[in-house]
Amino acid sequence: MLSDRQERRKRRKSIRDEVWNLPNILTYGRILAIPVVMYLLYLCKVGASSSDIDFPSRHSSFWAAVVFTIAAMTDFLDGWVARNFNLGSLLGRFLDPLADKLIVMACLLMMVHLDRCPAWFVVLLIAREISITSLRAIASAEGLEIRVSQGGKWKTAFQLTGLIGVLVHYEYPVSWWFVSMDLNFQRVGLALLGLSLVMSLYSAMLYFRSFAMQAAENR
Repeated sequence: MLSDRQERRKRRKSIRDEVWNLPNILTYGRILAIPVVMYLLYLCKVGASSSDIDFPSRHSSFWAAVVFTIAAMTDFLDGWVARNFNLGSLLGRFLDPLADKLIVMACLLMMVHLDRCPAWFVVLLIAREISITSLRAIASAEGLEIRVSQGGKWKTAFQLTGLIGVLVHYEYPVSWWFVSMDLNFQRVGLALLGLSLVMSLYSAMLYFRSFAMQAAENR
């Protein structure tokens, strides 16, 4: 039998190990990347056309996209590590989606400020996220589980890729095999964000339908 002191030490060690395990460290890095991306975007020119030759703004936009891309990669990496090395934790299940929402919303708000993304798009997306978060809280209180749908995963992939395009913003010459063209990253990014919005609303409908069906079965 462990004494009370040994039990407390064991509990503290367990909590410390959970806080500083690899998946959570990757999540902390994603949160710390937010002010870096915000600062780089703050240096960009407001309302700049994607064809503008503004080297400081192009430079800042490019590096903001690089930092965001690295942060987005840690999102997939921390989940893979947690699943394959049995390092999942209650803290991680809370922080991981929070970090995702924080960096995406922060970037989208800056895109509105820089006139790269319409405000109504951000309003719809924030409303969707708040609705789904509230729905999951209600479902948890009722003992129901709403799993992430495949459509939700595709939504996230299109959203992150689209955001990278809008962060880069400017036109750049791109060569691929025998094709050379000036690629407008702003247009490609907005198209992908639009697709992600459609998928966001569709997946939200699936979440609400799943909740309604489970609630009806329980009753």
